[in-house]
Amino acid sequence: MPLRPSPLVHALLLATTLGLASPAAHAEARTYHIAAGSLEDALNQFGRESGALISFGSQLTQGMNTPGLDGQYDVRQGLDALLRGSGLQARQETDNAFSLQPLSAASTSAAVELGASTVVGDWLAEAQQDNVFEHPGARDVVRREAFERSGATTAREVLNRIPGVNAPDNNGTGSHDLALNFGIRGLNPRLASRSTVLMDGIPVPFAPYGQPQLSLAPISMGNMDAVDVVRGGGAVRYGPQNVGGIVNFVTRAIPEEATFKAAMQNQISPSSSHDGFKNSANLLVGGTNANGLGGALLYSGTRGGDWREHSDTQIDDLILKGKLQLDEANSLHAMAQYYEGEADMPGGLSTADFDADPYQSTRLKDKFWGRRTLVNVGYDYKQDDRQFSVNSFFTKTLRSGYLDQGSFVSLSPREYWVRGIETRFSQGVALGESWHELGIGYRYVNEAGHELRFREPVNGDLPTTASRNDRDTRGSTEAHAIYLDDRIDIGRWTITPGVRYEVIDSEQSNTLNGQRYQGSYNTALPALNVMYHLTDSWNLYANTEGSFGSVQYSQMPNRVSSGEVKPEKARTWEVGTRYDNGDVQAEIGAFLINFDNQYESNQTNDSVIARGETRHQGIETSIRYALDGLSPALAGFDVHASYAFVDATIREDGPNKGNQVPFSSRHKGTLGVGYTEGPWQLDLDSSFQSSQYADNANTGEESADGSTGRIPGYMLVSTRAGYDFGPQMSNLKVAVGVKNLFNREYYTRSFDDNNKGKYVGEPRTLYVQTSVAF
Repeated sequence: MPLRPSPLVHALLLATTLGLASPAAHAEARTYHIAAGSLEDALNQFGRESGALISFGSQLTQGMNTPGLDGQYDVRQGLDALLRGSGLQARQETDNAFSLQPLSAASTSAAVELGASTVVGDWLAEAQQDNVFEHPGARDVVRREAFERSGATTAREVLNRIPGVNAPDNNGTGSHDLALNFGIRGLNPRLASRSTVLMDGIPVPFAPYGQPQLSLAPISMGNMDAVDVVRGGGAVRYGPQNVGGIVNFVTRAIPEEATFKAAMQNQISPSSSHDGFKNSANLLVGGTNANGLGGALLYSGTRGGDWREHSDTQIDDLILKGKLQLDEANSLHAMAQYYEGEADMPGGLSTADFDADPYQSTRLKDKFWGRRTLVNVGYDYKQDDRQFSVNSFFTKTLRSGYLDQGSFVSLSPREYWVRGIETRFSQGVALGESWHELGIGYRYVNEAGHELRFREPVNGDLPTTASRNDRDTRGSTEAHAIYLDDRIDIGRWTITPGVRYEVIDSEQSNTLNGQRYQGSYNTALPALNVMYHLTDSWNLYANTEGSFGSVQYSQMPNRVSSGEVKPEKARTWEVGTRYDNGDVQAEIGAFLINFDNQYESNQTNDSVIARGETRHQGIETSIRYALDGLSPALAGFDVHASYAFVDATIREDGPNKGNQVPFSSRHKGTLGVGYTEGPWQLDLDSSFQSSQYADNANTGEESADGSTGRIPGYMLVSTRAGYDFGPQMSNLKVAVGVKNLFNREYYTRSFDDNNKGKYVGEPRTLYVQTSVAF
């Protein structure tokens, strides 16, 4: 039996191996990646990395685990996070020395006595690594550091790093930076209409039930700390449109200390015929006082064009955040956002025009603009094994633009108003040898929309609101959702049965012809999630979820007249395993999605395509390995790779049965290596995807207008080098990078869109990043 050192010997050993750090080390925040697992091992790793002296007896931490640490913390914050739920606290002895002490019996919860999980409440939480490791389904989080190291300035670039996610270059009537296209597990990426897209838990679409498309996606990566993608295992607590997963954009947190951070990225694509710079900048100013009152101002802006002609863009995104910690258990939070942007749309090219110059634009009248105002106020209660929250939000959105539609040019102003309130309650209860977290939640959403379209002949002036009006519709939705679930921890098992129930009333009125369409439906979505912890760093998971997509306003006339006023329904199955010991993070999983009735909208003739039954199945895997655990000579190196095989096929009887679902690649993945040594960061990354088709018929031959035909696969390579000048120069960081290093030409298509044709992908692009912080 091994001998355990006394507290004094343990402290002396730590002092000998770690050394005593300067007082400044306590105040300086740094980034940690400490896996969930043994508390003693985690504390030792934290001491090595922080330089802090942490004295404790091994008998004090024997058998205890920690949720780990992932993110930026100072020493005090890091210790508190590692010790959360352990019944221990860190007492500061000198400037940078701490000892561990038991909390008083009164403050030790029943959950700690049982060694069970503390209450989670919101599954998305703060998107920390321990949240991901304990999630009973496929989930990935991409953090701000990864944005910067890849040179990503758009959500599309970030999402493409995640297994099973396909985010093509923006195209169609969303061929601009204000829009977002992505699809998960073979679903059509057009305007991301089949995923629940959130920002800090608040719906991003301008009408989350009636018009969930993201032709205006008011999210700026400069204002984000992380992108959290739950590909399965979360439909009970989040919806609608959850068949394509849940994507939560996490805004930058309010700092604990007074903080100023500013950054800029300038890029240019010299091989394209558009030779202008594209500039992105972001700013964070904020802090928290001793009374728990905190605030932050976030700004992110974009100026300039991409590699296509007629692509000039201007975006301003301003966010104000506030929080007030009333006492240990009660807190308030608020957020206000104003987002405004406008962009030229280069549009699709015919085959002949693409061959002549893939960077040109033949649609010089197309333009898009929009703005959104968001207000969010909430209350949170967190005490021991109980959590309660109320979150209210209001959004007002305008999206509009000019679009050349062949014989005429349209102006399409559309306004939407969304009001919502969501409340969640979680209570931990010990029952015998098991620990239960009982959860209940309710959300109410009220939507209203007004859509207009004005037109002028294509050879005339641009339309105004005084022009001929050929569309005037009003839509509204009232939706109630309630969920119940019970997370049961018993031994190494975590079992979570639950159900979500949605009640939806939608209608659309056509003012021009007096017609009114109405759809009322409700649906129950049962779910079961299971996780088994093989060890502290290795688990197995399986789940099944019901999910749905509501009838959209644009589809309602066709769906009502055909008697198909039903939501799309699907059932998802997942099984997988996840491993994380700090040095190695790995996951592999298999999924199956069975669609009962999949619909697509054709924008060229305002029709609805009933694709019917489809099946999406495949395997997703990823690994990240810090090589210093393999050999000291490899210290500073890490490698990462991901791969997804997606088989998305049409199963409805007919001529297209067995065909590949459009815009789904069977093979997609990434491979890269990074190196960090002192102030230096070096990265080499690659990504690849296999071919796609643009239509249900899987037409291989290219059409003259460029909208149909096989879309070839491709592989891209990028690289970056960065240097951190440190606090003596206001933490100045400078980096240079190249995207698409070998200038590989690739393209996508737009098929069922008024802006259809071929769209060339990003050529070789050079960029420079600079940032300061103090």
